[in-house]
Amino acid sequence: MYLPPGFNTITPYFFVDRAEAFVRFLIDGLGGAETCRTMRPNGVIQNVQVQIGNSTVMVSQATARYPAMSAAFYLYVADADAAMQRALDHGAILEMPVADMPYGDRQGGVKDAHGNIWWISQRIVEEPYRP
Repeated sequence: MYLPPGFNTITPYFFVDRAEAFVRFLIDGLGGAETCRTMRPNGVIQNVQVQIGNSTVMVSQATARYPAMSAAFYLYVADADAAMQRALDHGAILEMPVADMPYGDRQGGVKDAHGNIWWISQRIVEEPYRP
């Protein structure tokens, strides 16, 4: 099975209103980098690919056929405190302050302007999760 560079077996695909603003949040608020863009004839985003860390996410302007929907995501970062502040500085709303969790992550949560929840996590132990 061939996967394009930057993609994983599962790749989140966002259908959002105000797709351009969402792409800006992924880049400015979460540290992503735009890697590909396709526009519809009417000038709105058909597909934008943004790489965040070693993963790619895709974004499309919502339509009647594919309406806007939100979800929750677990985002691993090198520094949870800095990443949380960056997201807040770019319009995210605090869901949960960053704190050390009993399962070995330093984690906090934010909600973006499109209703998605991002659990921003830094692994603070070098071991797998345990039941």
